[in-house]
Amino acid sequence: MKKLVRLKRQVKGNGDLKRWIPLGAVLLLLPVFVLAACGGTGDGQGAAAGTAASASSSNEVIVELAEQNSSGESGTATLTATGASTRVVLELKNPTTDSQPAHIHRGTCENLDPDPLYGLLNVMQGRSETVVNVPLSELTTGGLALNVHQSNAKLKEYVACGNLPGGDADITPIDDGGY
Repeated sequence: MKKLVRLKRQVKGNGDLKRWIPLGAVLLLLPVFVLAACGGTGDGQGAAAGTAASASSSNEVIVELAEQNSSGESGTATLTATGASTRVVLELKNPTTDSQPAHIHRGTCENLDPDPLYGLLNVMQGRSETVVNVPLSELTTGGLALNVHQSNAKLKEYVACGNLPGGDADITPIDDGGY
């Protein structure tokens, strides 16, 4: 206890030290604030605005979901690596129904295989969150698209779609009653 009292007296009696402590704290924190304000993705590239799919980090991909069939619905799909699985979060603007099925399909939005490869939880009031038991690296090798349907009753009517990054697939859709 005596050592603590002596230390307080030394700091209290030393006006120069009290003056330098706040300045030192500011100088230590200044680089942190400057780097935080710069933003970017950490790879020196930054994220390209308006791209169909952009990687915000090596563990996350954001895919733009474009309106289809004059639905008025568009949005984003954020795919985040969670080890051997991937969390898929869909956010739609202007949803038209309370419950809209969504899937990951082989192909592209322009040339979609009608049979779903991975089912996602229905979009409810514009939002859905699903964990797919597939690593993000497998979902971003190319040839996959994510689409949202009008409703459970209108599965063949697509309202929004986005191509997952990694290339295009040459898949000819087979109309065998899939969705």
